[in-house]
Formats: sequence, structure tokens, C-alpha cells
Amino acid sequence: MVTAIFPAAGQGKRMKASVNKVFLELMGKPILVHTLLAFSRCDAIDNLIVVVGADEVTFIKALLATVPGLKPYKVIAGSTERQYSIFNGLAQLSPATDVVLVHDGARPLVSCQIISAVVEEARKSGAAIAAVPAKDTIKIVDKDELVEATPDRQSLWTVQTPQGFTKEVIVKAYQQAANDEFLGTDDSSLVERIGVRVKVVQGDYSNIKVTTPEDLLIAEAFMRDGVVAKVVSRVSSSVSGVVSNVKEKIFRKR
Repeated sequence: MVTAIFPAAGQGKRMKASVNKVFLELMGKPILVHTLLAFSRCDAIDNLIVVVGADEVTFIKALLATVPGLKPYKVIAGSTERQYSIFNGLAQLSPATDVVLVHDGARPLVSCQIISAVVEEARKSGAAIAAVPAKDTIKIVDKDELVEATPDRQSLWTVQTPQGFTKEVIVKAYQQAANDEFLGTDDSSLVERIGVRVKVVQGDYSNIKVTTPEDLLIAEAFMRDGVVAKVVSRVSSSVSGVVSNVKEKIFRKR
């Protein structure tokens, strides 16, 4: 069984919003709903755990009750840090779960192809993350804002979610972090600490995390582009069908 955990207890400060950013609408639906539906449409996923602020649990339960097509889900209260919220989610795992995915609640454009690839690699390697090669040159800068080094861009990847792990690996990593009072930058950083190598799975540049007002515009552009592409594909198929029928009739007359 594959369980996906969604940390979604953000405050929306960088979004300059007065509410949690996952509640903001994108193409007529809250960002969180888009995210959960993306996973629910994917056969590789069995159930969902949504981790939100304690004061948002009742609202989210009521919201999701109105959304058709969701995989079985739980809504639970998070904590003061993303890492602690995910730890709460791990405590809710079914005994039948063997693979755990962690995905940002505000990353709504993930594809089933990426989700499935992370699940498959997590089962094979124990730990896998979606990522894309860095496009920009990266500088290492000291506290005085002076450049110390320029890493080779070919070795740099921008990390995304989902990040996937066998249940044994992720639970052990989180327990060790709790024992050591260590706060990591992402889930894979905790796994790296216990000596498990993490495999990179090719992500997609459209799999953005909606964090700022500009991200909302970019996400909407990607979604509109996807809709247009589907329409063009359907029209092309219809036109091809019509052309084939016409050709068939012409050749019959000959």
C-alpha cells in the first residue's frame, strides 16, 4: 500500500495572503484540492493523509467532503514545523503501508508519471526524490555576501516533491531526527543522515510549488497550456479521422 502525506499547514506569508496559501483558488479550485486530485487520479496511490493547522482541520474536512473522486483520506493536525507535521502524519500510517510519499500541499501540477516513477524507485532503492537539473548558475556566498565558489552546474539539481521512501526507512529517519533534535531542510536530508542513498527521479519544470503571487500566475499558465494542448490533441485526432474517412471514400470511388 502506498500512502501520500501532504504537509499543508503553511501561513501564506510569502504569498502576502491572510489565509493559508493552499486555500487560494487556482482555475476555480483551491490549490490543495488540485494537489489531492492529482494523486487521487494516479493508480500508484492508495490513500492520503492531509496535515493542516489544528484550527483548520474542521474546515478542511468539510471542504474535502464536497470533492468527488478523492482516494480514501485522513485530515490531521500538524505542528509548528513542517518536519514535526510530517512526523504526525507518519504516526497515522496504516500497518499495510509499505511505501510513503511526502508531497507539498501547494504543489498542484505534479503528474501521475512522476508520482508513479517515485513510487517505483522508492520500492527499488528505499529512497527517491523528484528533481530537475538546475537551469541557473549557482554561487556559494559567505555571510558578507561575497562569492566563495561556483559549483559545477552539471552536478546540481533542484529538488521537488514527491519524495518517496519505504516505510521502514522514513520512520527510522524521522525517529532519529527527533532523538537528535535535528531539523532538516527536506525529508531526504533526514534519510541521508541515517546512511541511506537517495535516488533522483527526473521531475518536471512545471511541477512548481506555489509560494508567491507570481507562482499563482505561472501555475495558471501551465494549467491553461495543458488544457489547450489537450484540446489541440482532440481536434487533431478528429481532423485525422475525417481525413482518413475522406481518403477512404476517394479510393473506393477509384
